Amino acid sequence: MAKYISVGKILNFHGIKGEAKVGYSKNQQDFFLALESVFVKKDDEYVELEISSIRQNKNFLIVKFNNIDSINDILSYKGCLLFVEEDVVRENLDEDEFLIDELVGLSVFDAKNDEKLGFVIGVSNNGAGDLISIKTNSKKICLIPFVKAIVPIVNIKEKKIIINNIEGLLE
Repeated sequence: MAKYISVGKILNFHGIKGEAKVGYSKNQQDFFLALESVFVKKDDEYVELEISSIRQNKNFLIVKFNNIDSINDILSYKGCLLFVEEDVVRENLDEDEFLIDELVGLSVFDAKNDEKLGFVIGVSNNGAGDLISIKTNSKKICLIPFVKAIVPIVNIKEKKIIINNIEGLLE
């Protein structure tokens, strides 16, 4: 069974010809503009919607789907998330990029002495940037900024993250 990843959301209709106003993840405009189709989840089923045209409009996209030709047709999709298959996302990742959910469960090591400090239990965003939740060996949960200066190495294959454990970071 295919695994799906959310790439946007139908915010509203646009005009009277069935176009949708679509919100998308920050910095993902080029990826979205290259898509030929997306999936929408209706009644616990993923239904494919073919994209006939797409264009940028301020901070959102205007998308026209095949066989959706009026406001009435698009209204039933208002508020629905748009998905693509995980493989499509993976094909577009650069060599040093990965999916956020791949971080969960990775072991965390100190860059100075390679000591295991704990493991990742979650990833969140506080608006200013991503934060990694780490459960330390002493069972404390600490949030650390997911920035190159603190997290210089992420190795998905070896299931480990190396951090610069500056004083007070994991307290």
